[in-house]
Amino acid sequence: MKALKHLNKYFYKYRYRLIVGIIITIVAKIFALFTPRLVGASINVVSDRLSGKITEEVFRSELMINILFLIGAAVVAGVFTFLMRQTIINVSRYIEYDLKNEIYKHYQILSLSFYKSNRTGDLMNRISEDVGKVRMYAGPAIMYTMNTITLFVVALIYMISAAPLLTLYTLLPLPILSVAIYYLSRLINKRSTIVQQSLSTLSTYSQETFSGITVIKSYGIEPRTYVEFEQLSAENRQKQINLTKVQAFFFPMMILLIGISNLIVVYIGGMQYMSGEIEQIGTIAEFIIYVNMLTWPVATIGWVTSIVQEAEASQERINEFLDTEPEIKNTALDLTPIKGDIEFKNVSFTYPDTNIEALKDVSFKLKSGETLAILGKTGSGKSTILDLIGRLYDIDKGSLLIDNTKISELNLYSLRESIGYVPQEAFLFSDSIKNNIKFGKEDATDEEVIAAAKNAKVHKNIINFNKGYDTVLGERGITLSGGQKQRVSIARAIIKKPDILLFDDCLSAVDTETEEKILNNLVKLTKDKTTIIVSHRVSSAKNADQIIVLDDGRVIESGNHESLINSKGYYQELYTKQLSEKEK
Repeated sequence: MKALKHLNKYFYKYRYRLIVGIIITIVAKIFALFTPRLVGASINVVSDRLSGKITEEVFRSELMINILFLIGAAVVAGVFTFLMRQTIINVSRYIEYDLKNEIYKHYQILSLSFYKSNRTGDLMNRISEDVGKVRMYAGPAIMYTMNTITLFVVALIYMISAAPLLTLYTLLPLPILSVAIYYLSRLINKRSTIVQQSLSTLSTYSQETFSGITVIKSYGIEPRTYVEFEQLSAENRQKQINLTKVQAFFFPMMILLIGISNLIVVYIGGMQYMSGEIEQIGTIAEFIIYVNMLTWPVATIGWVTSIVQEAEASQERINEFLDTEPEIKNTALDLTPIKGDIEFKNVSFTYPDTNIEALKDVSFKLKSGETLAILGKTGSGKSTILDLIGRLYDIDKGSLLIDNTKISELNLYSLRESIGYVPQEAFLFSDSIKNNIKFGKEDATDEEVIAAAKNAKVHKNIINFNKGYDTVLGERGITLSGGQKQRVSIARAIIKKPDILLFDDCLSAVDTETEEKILNNLVKLTKDKTTIIVSHRVSSAKNADQIIVLDDGRVIESGNHESLINSKGYYQELYTKQLSEKEK
């Protein structure tokens, strides 16, 4: 139960609803337990009439009163049972809502390294399947536990007052039940954890398969993926069966023990009635109804125990992520506006997950409103510089200054709010094209959206779609071509009108003519903004105020286009090569 302590804050939050629900539960069960006593009293009335102890008139009168009380008690118990479910089950839904929001919010603040080491399917499983298991604990488990406790306490009081010795014999099977539940619960907890882990694996495989369906179809490996999925499903099925086998012991065990209790009531009660220890025959009937009324609550002990064990296993998995501390922490509360001065002083950085040293003693200085172009071979560290400016990672050595302030001392949200970022691999959401562009500025007008699309040279493509800007894209923007996705991403960045613009090789899928038009538009749009362009093409870099060339994480050349052309280094070789290719 240690893991489930995390929910105590939610129980406290909804304490008044729970208290009302518990009171309603107690009232409902008290009225429900009128039934055995009224039935027993009615049988006694019949017995008294048959033995001549009461007249026909008294018999009819008392029997009618008992019947009316039975109907009234049943109606009241039914109404309160309905209210009980409405109160306590609704609380579980509120807790489910709050817990999902808490998990999602925590996911948002975790660092990139967390997402690199955990699969999407597992993340989804913990916020859906695991939270669903926890909800069962926060609602049905509490409700049935209160039902059982109230029923047992009230029924036990009634039973002891009617026949103490018979009550003792009737309850003899319960210690056996308690021991069995203890051992089975431990086994259920262990197997529930295994099942949830298996579900995460299955969810992850499904998610990756659907996301990579284009590659799977291109390589014609659908049969292989089907076989692999079938194997994972078979393993999950077996683990589910192993759990079910243990859970299946509960109900037969309950029914057996309740049946034994009924036999004890009939035999011992009959013997006591014959010996005169029990004065009225209705007491035996009353006890049989008590025992059968306790059948479902006793049976739910096993079910509730199973729910609690599964919930604890799920909450442990949830807590594992909730206890994960983000590596990038926002320590500054002051929302200082960002102007856009950027300076790297001997910055070195090694990726923590791969241990690859991406940058080595990198230095450059960029004033607000200037443009920097970064060129270099694949894996030279170009994208890493942009990641560090957005503080997706923290540097290992040196200093990274924004507006002459260490980046770690700036408010994280203020920093990122001032940045417009176009990633190397354009990511678009399964939403309309308009909303994907407005992602950069939620309150943007239609005119602003169209203007951004025109500057990104994607407007003509969009209006050719049947629904234009209202066209809903497939997952990750699969509806669009690579070049169209890149241009929509550019529109999303420039509509934000940020102080810092970061373009990470975002024109690689665009032809040179369209690239030239986009670059000309960007020159006008970024004249007063700090801009960094990562590219493999000299054409994207030639108009920049500064150009640096990286190789194996080090700056090997720096200057402007003219000075680098005359330096006869990597930049000059790349320029000559690309110029000759263009002329062909």
